[in-house]
Amino acid sequence: MALMTRLLTCALVALLLATPAQAALTTKLIISVVATETATADLATPSAVVAQKFEYTWASGTGANQANLIWSDTRTLAASATEDLDLAGVLTNQFGGTLTFARVKAIIIRARAANTNNVLVGGAAATQFVNWVSDATDKVVVRPGGLLTLIAPDVTGYAVGAGASDFLRIGNSAAGTSVDYDIVIIGASA
Repeated sequence: MALMTRLLTCALVALLLATPAQAALTTKLIISVVATETATADLATPSAVVAQKFEYTWASGTGANQANLIWSDTRTLAASATEDLDLAGVLTNQFGGTLTFARVKAIIIRARAANTNNVLVGGAAATQFVNWVSDATDKVVVRPGGLLTLIAPDVTGYAVGAGASDFLRIGNSAAGTSVDYDIVIIGASA
């Protein structure tokens, strides 16, 4: 009986100390555009409506239309400052687990409307995460209140290479004031 109690105690301790399993991730991205264009005419007011919804639904996994990693944050950069977000082994998720992106499926960056300066995305000095732009020095300007969204739902996504192509640079475009931005990165570990 004492041996059975010890075995059960050891099994319980092992379960309690075990590394938690990776969380499952289900993702739905929806971008909706509804615009009405009107004109003036003699006897009528002609109008045209553009209604378009772009929807992406991903199951948990590493294949096409799948993702299993997400990182999000609200960040502040001092005047003229930059930061390199290391996508392979430095960022942590909401549960404290270290994230190593092998593929990025979506990047969403919103510059806060109260910013005076722009938020710059891209152009890291070394080990640039660059395959989403044409050249390592390219930068995308996100104006105050603006939004940058990149989505690649296929199995390839935007590949990340640990130690080779894993730094996403975010910068403040000018001196004088800091910038605030929100960022969400969704991807896969393989």
